[in-house]
Parts: sequence; C-alpha cells; structure tokens
Amino acid sequence: MTTARERFVSARVARLATVGPSGAPHLVPVVFALAGDTVYSAVDRKPKRTLALRRLANVAADPRVCLLADHYDDDWSALWWVRADGTARVLTADDPEGVMALALLAERYPQYTAQPPPGPVLAVDVAHWTEWTAAAR
Repeated sequence: MTTARERFVSARVARLATVGPSGAPHLVPVVFALAGDTVYSAVDRKPKRTLALRRLANVAADPRVCLLADHYDDDWSALWWVRADGTARVLTADDPEGVMALALLAERYPQYTAQPPPGPVLAVDVAHWTEWTAAAR
C-alpha cells in the first residue's frame, strides 16, 4: 500500500465531490472502505430528506468524482491530505460487489453492523492518488 493510500484509509471520513448537470460541484462527507484501488460508500440510514441523493444522480450523468481525506492538527507540521480521483459506479446492495462492499463497511464502522445500509453502494475506481504532507520527507 502506498503512503497516499495508507493515509487515506486512516481517515474516518472523506469528502466526495461530484459534478451536477450545470457543472457546479456538489460536495458531501462520506464514510468509506477501501479495497485495492476502489473506494466504497453506501446510502445509509442516517436521516436524509430522500434516498434519491444528488450524488447518485450526478454520478449517473457524469461518473468523474474526487474524494478528499485529510488530517488537521494545531501542529501544522502534522497536516496532510490525500485526493483520490476516479470514476464512480452505482451498485445495488444485493449486487455481489455491493454485498462485499457492505461487509467491508460494516467491518470498519460498527454502526453498520447494527443497522446495515440499505444501499445503493457507490464504488469509486481510483485512477490517480495525490497526496500532500507538511512533514519533511
């Protein structure tokens, strides 16, 4: 695992950026699991106005996405961020890959063991990892 991927997976939350029909960015926080170079997140049971989420509609129209995980510390020499640029796919919760993704998410977040997400599952196939760190290399 590269340093970028190690840092990314150490974060508990990432920000997912999609592009809307007008070209405007749409940014939301997501919990995630990583398998190889694929990042998974799911529509879960946290309160939402609708399960027809804008991020899913945006991905259907334009699958290019970006995920950002970061670490802030008052000691600025400890700052870092990792960006994962890729292409997203929407999976159903009963798709074999969706089932595997939900199991990975449940391993990472105990809340998902008690209340499994209904899905769908967003799979982001990462084409490029970019990282920055304030620490001396």
